[in-house]
Amino acid sequence: MKRRTEITAPVRLALSDLLLLGLTRLRTRPLRAALSALGISIGIATVVVVTGIPASSQQAVMDELANLGPDLLRAAAVPDQSHSDTPAGLPEASIGMAGRIGPVQETSGVANVHAGVRRTDKVDSTGTGITVLAAKPNLLPLLGAKIHSGTFLTTANEHFPTVVLGAKAATWLGITDLPPGQPKPRILLDDTWFTVVGILARSPLAPDVEQSVLVGWDAAKTTLAFDGRPSVVYVRATDTSLEDVRAVLGRTLNPEQPGLVQVSRPSEALAAQRITQNAFSTLFLGLAGVALLVGGIGVANTMVISVLERRREIGLRRALGANRGQIRGQFLTESVVLCTIGGLLGAVLGILGVIGYANSQGWPVVIPANALLAGVGASIVVGVLAGVYPAVRASLLTPTEALAAD
Repeated sequence: MKRRTEITAPVRLALSDLLLLGLTRLRTRPLRAALSALGISIGIATVVVVTGIPASSQQAVMDELANLGPDLLRAAAVPDQSHSDTPAGLPEASIGMAGRIGPVQETSGVANVHAGVRRTDKVDSTGTGITVLAAKPNLLPLLGAKIHSGTFLTTANEHFPTVVLGAKAATWLGITDLPPGQPKPRILLDDTWFTVVGILARSPLAPDVEQSVLVGWDAAKTTLAFDGRPSVVYVRATDTSLEDVRAVLGRTLNPEQPGLVQVSRPSEALAAQRITQNAFSTLFLGLAGVALLVGGIGVANTMVISVLERRREIGLRRALGANRGQIRGQFLTESVVLCTIGGLLGAVLGILGVIGYANSQGWPVVIPANALLAGVGASIVVGVLAGVYPAVRASLLTPTEALAAD
């Protein structure tokens, strides 16, 4: 009777068994595992931070633009080179003329009255860097600006010697707050005392207003010899017609010399700033990639050393029936588990970093989900790549070679 030859198929380890094998070595050498995972953690945290912080900044800018409106145009008078002694200015009726353009919703303006600013009559007004602007009461809502302290110019006080300070001008003058119930400070414009009734918050779309002292239009005429000619006109129009309004605004404000009117869109400056920030983000992402590479090399080095240290264990397992595939799976699993732990820890650290920085800047916290997924996915890929060579090297050891090792 012929004997039947039975071929026993190699036993495949379940995924749970592979995970237990991968975690066993990490539990027995926690310090080495932590140091190896640290490099991966730094790389992933850097990826999250350099994507989360610009995203939070961008969201803050977009929220600010949404409040201010991307429908704002700024038309400024350009000095006439043929009459260099004449201050730049638009016709006195230019603000009203801009309001007659069909799609225009609201207009306002400011005018440089060329007055000196002093905190006290004991100092000279030269070289302060502060401009005195005559302003209309509707300037604040049109720019989407906010009051930091006090009130803005109104129809009730614009005829009187009262002023509102821009954010930077207030800092330069040392008047940063107007506590209620206390006497209002006064400043000198030329030789006339004006009472400070308000301080503006920062206004990114109107940097000239930030560093200026705002006085009522009529008060400027009666006390500062203002001629009524605006130097800047602000216009809000419907989004769909903004470019059309921009094309005709110069000719409308100054029909005789439209070339002396420069029309710009303040939100474009913020868009350019975003492009610059995105360029820096790309640079930092490159640095994050380097950090990931260094972390992956550290993991690979740890796994290679682990193979050399555990040759007897590998030989014993091979002698007890473990095949090469099981040995490869064990070491590859260890590497992937190590990098996954590092990736998750790095993601947590990155999230905490973004939250901390965004809160310190007053920004909304925005963490792109694709950055988190890409970061953790990258750590797993690094684990696979870092573990391939050590796993293959371990599986190629024969039981006699491994058990005979010193």
